[in-house]
Amino acid sequence: MRIVFMGTPDFAVASLEVLHSSEIEVAAVITAADKPAGRGRKMMMSSVKSYALQHNIPVLQPANLKDPGFIEELAAIEADLFVVVAFRMLPKIVWEMPRLGTINLHASLLPDYRGAAPINWAVINGEKKSGITTFFINEKIDTGDMLLQKEVNIAKTDTAGDLHDKLMSAGAKLLLETVRGLDKGSLRARPQPLNVNAKAAPKLDKENTRLDFSKPAEEVYNLVRGLSPYPASHSTLHNNNELLNCKILRCESSDNVHGNTPGSIQTDNRSYLSVQCGEGSVNVLELQLEGKKRMLIKDLLNGFSFAENACFR
Repeated sequence: MRIVFMGTPDFAVASLEVLHSSEIEVAAVITAADKPAGRGRKMMMSSVKSYALQHNIPVLQPANLKDPGFIEELAAIEADLFVVVAFRMLPKIVWEMPRLGTINLHASLLPDYRGAAPINWAVINGEKKSGITTFFINEKIDTGDMLLQKEVNIAKTDTAGDLHDKLMSAGAKLLLETVRGLDKGSLRARPQPLNVNAKAAPKLDKENTRLDFSKPAEEVYNLVRGLSPYPASHSTLHNNNELLNCKILRCESSDNVHGNTPGSIQTDNRSYLSVQCGEGSVNVLELQLEGKKRMLIKDLLNGFSFAENACFR
């Protein structure tokens, strides 16, 4: 089996490593272009490119996936299969090229959580299980015929980062099983179940990552852990005459009620910070004020005081 692997972030590296360490030939890697990052705006390569260079795998970084020169170069590789993990949408001229087609690894149990952020939304919605799916790519995002699926449990304390790591590991193994099955001809694709109520996983933005403390504490808690460690839930702290944007990175839900309005704060300004919700409250454990580093709440309170009427809105 001769494949071309397409991917960019850390999540994809685990799959690339498993495939490259097997009997499968990874003929080339396609990944995103190097980008400036950090305060110095130094050009940084993707995690997939870094792994490929370390293992002498040819790397292609096309700016345009429809560019005739790139299409010609890709066709010349004569791959049996294209394998996609956390990459951008492919044009038809690319995904229909290999004799066996193009498969994708998606971090959910399709048809639930199609979209850009399946890991985050599974945690945000308080799911008790998630999983990974391998499927053939077609014209519509995340709708192609399925090959294999595997369930993964979500613990009540798991963050999106925790689930990411679980699915990354399980996904790499499932992908290898899928590629081997296609090579042997022992796998048969099946259409995704028709589910008009399938849960979506839209792109994360400023609005759907903003905390709403009028909601029950459990929902607030799930949003915080579903966005941790990145991009993190956020709110605006009203502290006397100051308005400070802040990120809440860790919290725990509580049945305690302050008797005040949602968003109001209770603290001893020494070791704890509690925020009233629509039902119950959340104890903030880790917070990042605008322009500052993330800090445990007890460390933050060593040098920062919340006013008596301080609140989040």
